[in-house]
Amino acid sequence: MLQINSMPDHIHIFIGMRPTQSIASLVQNVKAESSKWVKDKKFCDSAFAWQEGYGAFSYSRTHVPDVIRYIQNQEAHHQKEAFPDEYRKMLKAFEIEYDEQYIFKEPV
Repeated sequence: MLQINSMPDHIHIFIGMRPTQSIASLVQNVKAESSKWVKDKKFCDSAFAWQEGYGAFSYSRTHVPDVIRYIQNQEAHHQKEAFPDEYRKMLKAFEIEYDEQYIFKEPV
């Protein structure tokens, strides 16, 4: 784990992985274990659930300090730009095709 930070509507987890590791398995484990923890600790008055999907992006070693700073500064960053807008920009920057119906939904 290199850096982690959360906002009320999303979380950033920056990790180092080996090429043989599965991102899907990691995300499944993080979601399952954290959901159990939130439920056991009774942190939510209503049922807690993660949104279905996730985004995963890779960075070179030379970008590690920048990504860590970016994650550390989430609160200030999102005062200027909403997460769904930022996420679309990231998808475009990484040239990832997407369907708008599957993009992050605002919490209700």
